[in-house]
Amino acid sequence: MLFTGSINTIVNMALIDWIVLLGTLLFIVLYGTYKTRLQGSVTDYISGGHKNNWWTIGLSVMATQASAITFLSTPGQAFHDGMGFVQFYFGLPIAMVIISLVFLPIYQRLNVLTAYEYLEQRFDVKTRTVTAIFFLMQRGLSAGITIFAPAIILSAVLGWSLIWLNIIIGVLVIIYTVSGGTQAVSITQKQQMAVIFGGMFLAFLILLNYLPLDVGFDQALQIAGAQGKMNLLDFSFDFNNRYTFWSGIIGGTFLSLAYFGTDQSQVQRYLTGRTTRQSQMGLIMNGMLKIPMQFFILLIGVLVFVFYQFNEAPLNFNPSVVEEVLESPYRQEYLNMVDEKNTIQAQIHERQLEFVQNENALEKLVLGKEIARLNHDEKQIRTASKALIKKANPSAETNDKDYVFIHFILTQMPRGLIGLLLAVIISAAMSSTASELNALGTTTAVDLYRRHTPGKPPEHHLKATRFFTFIWGVIAILVACGAPLFDNLIQLVNIVGSIFYGNILGIFLSAFFIKSLPSKPIFYGALINQAFVVTLFLLDHYKVITLPYLWLNVIGCISLILIAFFLKIFLKKDNR
Repeated sequence: MLFTGSINTIVNMALIDWIVLLGTLLFIVLYGTYKTRLQGSVTDYISGGHKNNWWTIGLSVMATQASAITFLSTPGQAFHDGMGFVQFYFGLPIAMVIISLVFLPIYQRLNVLTAYEYLEQRFDVKTRTVTAIFFLMQRGLSAGITIFAPAIILSAVLGWSLIWLNIIIGVLVIIYTVSGGTQAVSITQKQQMAVIFGGMFLAFLILLNYLPLDVGFDQALQIAGAQGKMNLLDFSFDFNNRYTFWSGIIGGTFLSLAYFGTDQSQVQRYLTGRTTRQSQMGLIMNGMLKIPMQFFILLIGVLVFVFYQFNEAPLNFNPSVVEEVLESPYRQEYLNMVDEKNTIQAQIHERQLEFVQNENALEKLVLGKEIARLNHDEKQIRTASKALIKKANPSAETNDKDYVFIHFILTQMPRGLIGLLLAVIISAAMSSTASELNALGTTTAVDLYRRHTPGKPPEHHLKATRFFTFIWGVIAILVACGAPLFDNLIQLVNIVGSIFYGNILGIFLSAFFIKSLPSKPIFYGALINQAFVVTLFLLDHYKVITLPYLWLNVIGCISLILIAFFLKIFLKKDNR
């Protein structure tokens, strides 16, 4: 049964919300399937016939990266920790310029269908194959996470079956991705980005409208700034802080180079351009718009924080864990914490109104400090409540960052807009998952199957590519059904990528710039280096060392090159 939650959560979805939600999703799926129903060759299926202009490429690149996790986790990240997460994206424009000038012209000149084809021409088939396998491993996991992320959150807040949500989202994507290939992905992503931008802009306007009458946009920013939510830049070299200017500009550049330059889910987007110039302009468009887009999404999260400075917020935004603790012997203790939290929130509301109305700078400073103390006290209660939830259910996920924005949508948005914003979340999940399945199917068909089974006719390879895309869709659904909830979903996707991307980027940079490195040291170096990076991650995970995951991209890239040079010295025979 699809509905397994309480009747109160289901009633939040009015008829108009269902019409908007289902109508939007069905239109995207049917439109993408119809527009690409006549794909006749494997090249057209994979490259989209090289028909796309620069703005289609730019939107497709943005949509591939902007998964549902972006629109669920990022506002919650800002609600709890402020705007500092925007530093994560500081390296992206640098990477876009490098990819446009170096990576893209090489791919276009060699007329490759996948990025990994180039590695065989530069090194050998073993290096091409192992790099493709590394990509399939990390992107296969990520495809499952991009389905699972919205499904588990919608399941918790709406009471829908998690398994059915995973299946429904996965099947919708499989329908048009298997049918139309790359062009279907690009066409539907334009519709999905229109829904996403429209929905988030309406959410922004409604948030401003819901603030008290004497609290405008400027006052909202003052309130957020007084509570440390507007601190954009951190120039420290503190490894205990994941997001600093330096981790963003250095680690973010390496991560973006690897993701946009070597990940087939992105490479396939810009290889569809009519010309190299069109593809370059699409990449530069992404580089120019990505940081403002993420800034805007984080700003929405900050405005949600300001909204709850004047309105009652739940002690924990995840309703499923709240229900568990209320059904446990700790019910009364939790309710006492709710009362204590409400008392503090009432004081915060009063002080915030005084803060807005006061024009004396010194008095505002004093009020800001008092409000900060009250917010700290409230945070302490939230921390204590999480410990209580763990007592009620030791396996419960107490982190509620990913539930903040969806809670606001379902409890505060007008009817109709709830359906639209749910369509935003599911559309984002579909857009990124479609790109991933498209790339996974292509890489499996081109770099593994076709490369190692020569002599088959083109019609056979077209069917094989569709078949592998379908199989990866099924695998993604299975991964989603078994995925665990992590500290923060947007971090989880980037962590999975960082474990593999540095190694893959090192292989490609060696291919582009270090002509003295032959294939054998690169092949064995890639295997050794991947084990090394995984070890570093595990050491950090178990608190043996402190190493923010963004730095894995830098270390993985540099260590691959160093290991390859070391192996070159000791490997006497070059088997290129």
